[in-house]
Amino acid sequence: MTMNKANSTRLHGLAEIFTVSLRLGLTSFGGPIAHLGYFYNEYVERRKWLDEKSYADLVALCQVLPGPASSQVGMGIGAMRGGVMGAVAAWLGFTLPSFLILVFFALFLESLQLNNTGFIYGLKIVAVAIVAHAVLGMGRKLTPDRDRATIAIVTAIIILLWHTAFTQVFLIFAAAVTGVFLYKDKVIPNVSSINLSISRRFAMVCIALFFSLLVVLPILRQVFSFQAMALLDSFYRAGALVFGGGHVVLPLLEREVVPVGWVSQELFLAGYGAAQAVPGPLFTFGSYLGAVTAGWSGAIIATLAVFFPAALLILGILPFWNSLRKYPKVQGALTGVNAAVVGLLLAALYDPIWTSSINRPLDFAFAAVLFGMLEYWKLQPLIIVLTGAIGGSILFML
Repeated sequence: MTMNKANSTRLHGLAEIFTVSLRLGLTSFGGPIAHLGYFYNEYVERRKWLDEKSYADLVALCQVLPGPASSQVGMGIGAMRGGVMGAVAAWLGFTLPSFLILVFFALFLESLQLNNTGFIYGLKIVAVAIVAHAVLGMGRKLTPDRDRATIAIVTAIIILLWHTAFTQVFLIFAAAVTGVFLYKDKVIPNVSSINLSISRRFAMVCIALFFSLLVVLPILRQVFSFQAMALLDSFYRAGALVFGGGHVVLPLLEREVVPVGWVSQELFLAGYGAAQAVPGPLFTFGSYLGAVTAGWSGAIIATLAVFFPAALLILGILPFWNSLRKYPKVQGALTGVNAAVVGLLLAALYDPIWTSSINRPLDFAFAAVLFGMLEYWKLQPLIIVLTGAIGGSILFML
């Protein structure tokens, strides 16, 4: 009876993780940095699954790892709640909506203009309110003094004026070094331990597998010259070698699929446009490319391959994270990175979110109403998203 009750409790916990992640996967518009705002509202403020410091440290960790940062944050929170299966449930829920939309688009709806609908118009304005709320909330906690506020502001300015594939990686590294220099001798209280059921032995296997697959898959591709293996190798390499996540993976994927003739340049650009208009992780653009290449089987292989490196890394590092993040120098580096993340979020609020959403005074007025509903009326993000979709459909016709 006790074992059955424990299994029932575990299944209920996994179902909750999946349900919450699925809702985020259906409503998280605005790109990778914006997702961190949605996660903050849901996991920290509303559900209190982890405290603000642990969330900030997890975000900082995922910013310096290769792969999709927002998906890794979601996996990490899922792992804290339900171990390895919790990470899987969190990833599946967050990824499934955009996976299905983009595969469906690839197979049946190439001519649908997703960017020109009132629904999407309203959801872009929702992203403005959500990210503005996240900048305000995270800024209060992570940049409370002059030094950290300066790191955030300088980060935002540089990322806006010097936007290359390596800028974000450089800024995160520079913020970490600055944080060590400024805060290595300061005691930062309330560094709570993360409760994790994943063993260090399992974590080491994950890290070893991450590097082994980078070496083994290209060899297997030459030995077994069939398309499934080629897809696995190409998309795993793209997911493993991208720093900065999100849009940075696009040129890597383009080099893997267009020159070899799997996907035409026209279909690649069409899928890129569709990927901007759907919620959830931008890495599911790989799902679209896999579907164009080899239908449903290609979509499944490409999706698993492009996200698998991120899962291996976060599961491989989290069990050591409790110990690492308590060292003063590591805390100093995290303090600097956390401030830089606020700057990245602030920059994303302007470009691409503000610049692609606020085109007239009426747009700003609607965004202000949505922000007030979220910040002052304390309404749930789902209500904000539904209001934005309906309101956007009306405003689109004006």
